[in-house]
Amino acid sequence: MNTNLTVNGRPHALDLDTRVTLLDALRDQLKLTGSKKGCDHGQCGACTVLVNGQRINACLSLAVMHDGDEITTVEGLSSDGRSPLQAAFVRHDGMQCGYCTPGQLCSATAVLDEIARGWPSHVSADLEGPVELTREELAERMSGNICRCSCYPGISKAILSVAEDGTVHREAAE
Repeated sequence: MNTNLTVNGRPHALDLDTRVTLLDALRDQLKLTGSKKGCDHGQCGACTVLVNGQRINACLSLAVMHDGDEITTVEGLSSDGRSPLQAAFVRHDGMQCGYCTPGQLCSATAVLDEIARGWPSHVSADLEGPVELTREELAERMSGNICRCSCYPGISKAILSVAEDGTVHREAAE
């Protein structure tokens, strides 16, 4: 099936088997290997990407479902890999083996966008007021991303530092 995807700002016309996941299309067809295949069941978050600004597990979504959508992978978060969020992960030791890092970064980008929009989560104190990014709020929002090396303290510090600095976490937001 002919499918048109805009990935990291670039249009791609692909002829895909309708059973191909978005993750496999990104990795195998477009050679964007940042997103990882961890569990292939939507349980680890290593494959997290942004579709029209919202995070999804790319391993659970068929590529043809996203015809016309804007997809951002970890490669598209910044042109040089030095966005404030990526720099904060390095500064706060938010990674060890690095396998989960692309999904963590995409998910963290979405978390900061959700907070900026005032979207509540399951643990938000007020469903209609501003959302405060507490450690509990962050843990809830990042719970779909597993780090087998247990770098959660560094990951949390990195995300909280970017939120506190008020720095732009994605070039597309500039």
